[in-house]
Formats: sequence, C-alpha cells, structure tokens
Amino acid sequence: MGLDCRPFNVVLIEPEIPANTGNISRTCAATGARLHLIRPLGFEIDDKHLKRAGLDYWRLLDVSEYDNIEDFFGRNKDACLYFLSTKAPRCYSEMNYPEGAYFVFGKETRGLDESLLREYSERCVRIPMIDEARSLNLSNSVAIVLYEALRQNGFRGLLNLVKRLLPSPERGRAIETAILANL
Repeated sequence: MGLDCRPFNVVLIEPEIPANTGNISRTCAATGARLHLIRPLGFEIDDKHLKRAGLDYWRLLDVSEYDNIEDFFGRNKDACLYFLSTKAPRCYSEMNYPEGAYFVFGKETRGLDESLLREYSERCVRIPMIDEARSLNLSNSVAIVLYEALRQNGFRGLLNLVKRLLPSPERGRAIETAILANL
C-alpha cells in the first residue's frame, strides 16, 4: 500500500446500502485504511452497485469480513476503538487519534446499538450538524473522521505521493512544507 505507518481502520456494522460501502471502500483504498465489514450485510460483496462505487480501487483495498460483532471483537482484542454516533457527547475533532485507530460506524438506518454507546461512552464521538438534521450520509461521515485522523498524524504515508509525482525533489519538499504549514 505504500504507507510508512500503521493504517487506520474503518469498521462498518451491518451496512445496508451498497453504494455507501462502495464509496467508503474507495476512500479506504485511497488513504490506505483497512475496511472491516460486520455481517449481516444488506447486499452481496460482489454487488454491482458496490463495485461501481469503488471502481478500480478494489485491488488496493484491504478488507476483512466478520460473522458478527462478537467475531470482530474477538479478532481485534487490542484495537483502539472510536464509535461514531449522532448521540455522542464529544465532537470528533476533540479527540486525538493514534495511528492504527479503529472508527466504528453503525448501520445506515439505526446507527450503533445503545449497549455499545454505553460500554464505550468515553470513546464515542459525533460530527456536529444542525438539530433538525437526523444524520449525515455514512460515506461522508467516514471521510470526515478518517481525514481528521490523517491530518492529526501529518498525513503520514500520503504526502510522499506528492514527491513521487513532481519532477524535482526540491519542488516536492516545498509543496509538502506548504501543506504541513497549513495543517
């Protein structure tokens, strides 16, 4: 994947809409994040809508599937978990996310189970929005939080792409410095 750090992890509990998962897959592939899908899924993994949204990024994607939430917890015992919910008390930008953190999202129609929110209350965060809005689109929410975590960690592993694409090392360093100065 070309990253020189521990990748972030996006966890989708029982996702229902294939296009959302496809868009999230593309975001994960483009950022080097790992995708974790917890069954049951509201679609088949080879669904044409899922593949279309992810386009040709599937070869770059590191994806794991789990039978249920217990299977996920059992196989990721030491994971540093953060739970995204409109019911969370803290804004996502108030937390410091270490490399390798796991961002857990609930299904589109119901969000996360209340028992998870109670058990992990100190690790629950929300994306601010007006009171009248029920929620943001799941794929947008994933992108917002994932890029905040990447920003906090200096976009490690991603800014090197700038250097490879530019003709001179000096120009690459100048652009990287300008980007980092604006973080």
